[in-house]
Amino acid sequence: MNQNGIDNETQEKLDAFIKQEEGDSNDYKGLLAKFITLVAVGMSLFHLYAAYSIVPTQQLRVIHVALVLFLVFLSFPIAARFKNRLMLWDVLFAIGSVAIAYYILSGGDDFMDRNTAPNSTDVMVGIGLILLILESVRRTNGMVLVTVTVLFLLYAFFGNYLPAPWTHKGYDLDRLVGYMYMSLEGIYGTAVDVSATLIILFTIFGAFLQFTGAGKFFIDFSFAAMGGKSSGVGRTIVLSSFLMGGPSGSGVATTVTVGSVAAPMLAKVGYEKNAAGGLLAAGGLGAIISPPVLGAAAFLIADFLKISYLDVLLMATIPTILFYLGLFVMVEIDVRKYGMKNIHFESAESAWALTKKYWFHFFSLISIVVFMMFGFSPVMSVFWATVVSALSSMLREDTAIIPWAWFKGKEPIISGLYNSNLTKALASGSTGVLAIAATCAGAGLIVGTVTLTGLGLKFSSIVIQYAGGSLLLTAIFTALIVWIVGLAVPVTASYIICAVIAAPALINLGVPDFAAHMFIFYYAVLSEVSPPTALSPFAAAAICKGNPYRTTLQTWKYVAPAILVPFMFVLDKSGVSLLLMGSSSALEQADWMQIGWISFTAVVGIICLAGGLQGWFIEKTKILERIIMIVSGVALAYPSSEADLIGFIGFGLVLITQTMTHLKLNRKPS
Repeated sequence: MNQNGIDNETQEKLDAFIKQEEGDSNDYKGLLAKFITLVAVGMSLFHLYAAYSIVPTQQLRVIHVALVLFLVFLSFPIAARFKNRLMLWDVLFAIGSVAIAYYILSGGDDFMDRNTAPNSTDVMVGIGLILLILESVRRTNGMVLVTVTVLFLLYAFFGNYLPAPWTHKGYDLDRLVGYMYMSLEGIYGTAVDVSATLIILFTIFGAFLQFTGAGKFFIDFSFAAMGGKSSGVGRTIVLSSFLMGGPSGSGVATTVTVGSVAAPMLAKVGYEKNAAGGLLAAGGLGAIISPPVLGAAAFLIADFLKISYLDVLLMATIPTILFYLGLFVMVEIDVRKYGMKNIHFESAESAWALTKKYWFHFFSLISIVVFMMFGFSPVMSVFWATVVSALSSMLREDTAIIPWAWFKGKEPIISGLYNSNLTKALASGSTGVLAIAATCAGAGLIVGTVTLTGLGLKFSSIVIQYAGGSLLLTAIFTALIVWIVGLAVPVTASYIICAVIAAPALINLGVPDFAAHMFIFYYAVLSEVSPPTALSPFAAAAICKGNPYRTTLQTWKYVAPAILVPFMFVLDKSGVSLLLMGSSSALEQADWMQIGWISFTAVVGIICLAGGLQGWFIEKTKILERIIMIVSGVALAYPSSEADLIGFIGFGLVLITQTMTHLKLNRKPS
């Protein structure tokens, strides 16, 4: 048993799920471990410097990819049987990655200028870089994403052999390789730009929060604030998952961290084990879509649309509130459904006592938004938020990123530097971004292919044709496409692929570009809870001793009320109000009555869906009541007066029948 009461076999399963999401890296000891740590620290320091100073775009992206590839090949084995063994080919691949970066940077502007007519050396180096990127993607994300990427490249080569409307003129090796790495449209395009600026800085920021104890504080605070009633444990899961989203940045890590503490309490109050796992996984999913630190794909939205990250946070605010409202309603229904006992859980300290001690963790978490509201760019905001996190941690000895003992002269600085939280945070910031950064580099090949061949416009016209020009059908087809892609690849890759091939279909039918991209983002996030990559539910099932697939179904039940929300902001112009018009500058002219009404119908719709899916509302629902509630919830998710009327009538009828049933069951005998 470990300190959280989890047996060793279960802990090994949990570690495997986290490694499956973040990559199964080597666990070196001795000098090699120190060397990799120092390189990772150097990578973090370089990107922090690049945030504060000016590093030319081309240089930053090339150096970023080189450092990522260098660390991937030293940190991730070529196969499981070579785990924790540094092989010669790993060293050669790592050195080759740096050599290619040197070749590109030493070529200067002339190198980029000849991308349409590369020489033979350029082509050979480019082929080497593409192969190294594909291998890095395989090591960190598996073969599925590599296969998808290769299929896109083959489409660029042999598109002239395909029938209409998929056909294009076809591109030879020289043109394709030149476009992919000798311009800023392929490998070194938008995805890598976001990875080199925003994603890695947010990962470093999250690592600083984690190593200053913010993660533990948020869980302790949630239990202290929400404990005391039978529904308190469920509420605690929801709140702590939301707060943990910033420090962890991972749905699986959030699920495991919260679940290891909360699982025994969920069982104690009466949760069925699969339902307990479903709630944990749903909370972890929410961590990815919650401001102020959303998933990596959210940074890509800002870059694709050329808007500020603050605008993206603003757009995510109401949908996030609706997501967590759905979870809270589900939790309250669970209390009645499972007949939970009213057990009081004692917290070591009260919420107020914890807040007085560690209030600065809250400020560290929201400081990014504060800086952006003062006019700082997202990059500078996260830079200064990291500085704030480091400085504020020094207020207490038990959270200090730099040990107080150094200042008291009780510990030598140089020898203790390697084991300090500062070094661990800087190293973790870089190692934590490797899998995502490798995905972004691989996705650059996909985006480059789509841009070069015009596949996005072809695909959108095909989708619209199959949908007969119907916006509703187009939205449904788009959601299915994103979901299917998300079954096989990570959230970031799923969003990138679908943003370039599926978003144009919605935009061509009049959906605002920001609404189309947010629609795709939300459905890309569903890959976290969709088999065969349902890592969060599988991890939750391991903690709660449930069945992985039943736990996945329970997770879908918990998140289903919020799944329909994206349809609200693409099917009708009034629904865009949920995104607060997609611009902070538009808030002054926003129709707050309309925003309030759409939000209200969404709230009632979520309550309807929650009751219908749970089979329980005030009391256990009959089959007809369940059907009416689900239909009413769907109707309220469609932004139109007629649909709202149907939804409210249905909800009112069930509310009346449920109230009558409740009064009948609780009537005291005369």
